[in-house]
Amino acid sequence: MAAPEWLSDDEQDTWRALITCVQLLQQGLDRQLQRDADMPHAYYAILVNLSEAPERTLRMSDLAAALDYSPSRLSHAVSRMEAAGWVARRPCDTDRRVTHATLTADGHRALAAAAPGHVAFVREHVFGGLAVAQQHALREAAERITASLADARDTATEP
Repeated sequence: MAAPEWLSDDEQDTWRALITCVQLLQQGLDRQLQRDADMPHAYYAILVNLSEAPERTLRMSDLAAALDYSPSRLSHAVSRMEAAGWVARRPCDTDRRVTHATLTADGHRALAAAAPGHVAFVREHVFGGLAVAQQHALREAAERITASLADARDTATEP
């Protein structure tokens, strides 16, 4: 087995900065949403995806894919959100194997109440210290990393 090609000092510093940033961002988003809206960031992401869908409805499998959640993780979250009255599940009229998730009026109100605090957090902690050119560079870097990871995931799951 060949020896690994270790990261350079500059790559190691960049890698650690990215990992720390992602971890702190995820923790901060969860804390802010729990404090201000009594919901985890995962629930907020579900509500956002449903709010942007036609008729505020998505197939559970499509919602799981959009969020990169396992079916069981999504089902557990949607069960809790159903209990809160934010989401309703119903079988598809044309294919009984399919279940739809729909954003309810209460879910839409919960999302609308949570959104201002979420946006303020993102604006302060992500965009507040960046110039426009840095925002564009960040987006480009994130898109490239995302594309590479999506390609690797798709290749790994091909038969």
